[in-house]
Amino acid sequence: MKRIYNPAQLFAGSFIFLILLGAMILHLPVSNTQQLSWIDALFTATSAVCVTGLIVVDTASAFTTFGKISIMILIQLGGLGILTFASYFAYFFKGGSSYQNQLASRDIANSDKLGEVFLLLKRIILITFAIEAVGAALLFFSTPPVGNGFVQHMFFCTFHSISSFCNAGFSTLESGLADETLVYNYPFQLIIIILFVLGGLGFPIVINLLRYIKHLSNRLINRYSKDQYPSKPWVININSKINLITTFSITLTATIILWLLEGQSAFSGHGTIGRWITALFTASTPRTAGYNSIDFANLQVHSILLVIFLMWVGASPNSTGGGIKTSTFAVAVLNILSLVRGKERLEIFRREIAEITIKRAFATMTLSLFVIGICILLISVFENDFTLIQIAFECFSAYSTVGLTLGITFKLSMASKAVLIVLMFIGRVTMLSIMIAIFRKVKFTGYRYAKEELTIN
Repeated sequence: MKRIYNPAQLFAGSFIFLILLGAMILHLPVSNTQQLSWIDALFTATSAVCVTGLIVVDTASAFTTFGKISIMILIQLGGLGILTFASYFAYFFKGGSSYQNQLASRDIANSDKLGEVFLLLKRIILITFAIEAVGAALLFFSTPPVGNGFVQHMFFCTFHSISSFCNAGFSTLESGLADETLVYNYPFQLIIIILFVLGGLGFPIVINLLRYIKHLSNRLINRYSKDQYPSKPWVININSKINLITTFSITLTATIILWLLEGQSAFSGHGTIGRWITALFTASTPRTAGYNSIDFANLQVHSILLVIFLMWVGASPNSTGGGIKTSTFAVAVLNILSLVRGKERLEIFRREIAEITIKRAFATMTLSLFVIGICILLISVFENDFTLIQIAFECFSAYSTVGLTLGITFKLSMASKAVLIVLMFIGRVTMLSIMIAIFRKVKFTGYRYAKEELTIN
């Protein structure tokens, strides 16, 4: 009898396969300039596939050009999700797809209409490559020559464009974006911000925004023509509205707070405009981008706690970023406000949020804190030389696939590296998806028991 795998099993399995394959490639002598241990190769591969950016060896010096290209490919595959490529190209070469494969791809692509699954996957791939190509070109003209000649400079720009859009945080520079040639290059930093914000918004939202821009363009073109352009309500759907408002609100608030807290300390080396851009970069990069234009170890404790919160919230759903997602955070906040106002239903923008969405949001938040808490406990047992806030920062960064660190990643023991490897994988796939992949679904749900209320407070 043919076994049918659910989408969660396929999704998790594809990442495990890609991580193991990447570890074997990075362990090859042709990939590294020095002997790389298996645990370091596995850590680097996991960090690349899970688009995290945490490193235990210096990417710039430890890997050859072949190794860096391999890391870039792993980032690309991990950022989009290996099944996005596999589903589309299997369809392309075979000229079609089975109904079963389309059902699996529909869940992976989060599409409501079965017939639009592969059209959506095609758009995702085309939009990704288009944004990364434009980003590489803009980075090329905004940076001084890197390396020897055009090819190396173009590779540098392409690598950072892909790493930025996929929210990976890998860099081919020893100091990352805190390199002295880039730390005051504000146009370069703004391009990087745009790239990882677009990647962190999520493909459905980007596609929805492009559709909205097209709608506005058509209205402007037909404004003075005889033919009235038809009005289309809800061009921007409720999912896009909630995530865009949450993303903008959190980023703006965090930018102002960090500017006020660190303007005269960590950002003091910059001018007025430079401080605002650095504050924006520092507020945006914890949303799973993982790049650093400053040394985060120099931040004050209250700023570090704010960064931990930003890492935990993360990016938007169906994006290259991690975290619990902006929609999860928004639903939780809106549900609390709804409860204190005495409302039985969660309503926003003249729509009622489905009960299953609220359940998933709180399950995601609870599981994330549970997993992160266990990993903090384990690493604190394995490591005696680091403070609790350093360990917590590392664990939140790994789970949310951010890649920021307070400078302890290189010093971790093998046991701690193994914990972070598992945590990065769980953060990318999500604990809820892993549990769905493990537990068998209940077949009979067409019954109801009598309702009872429990004492909560």
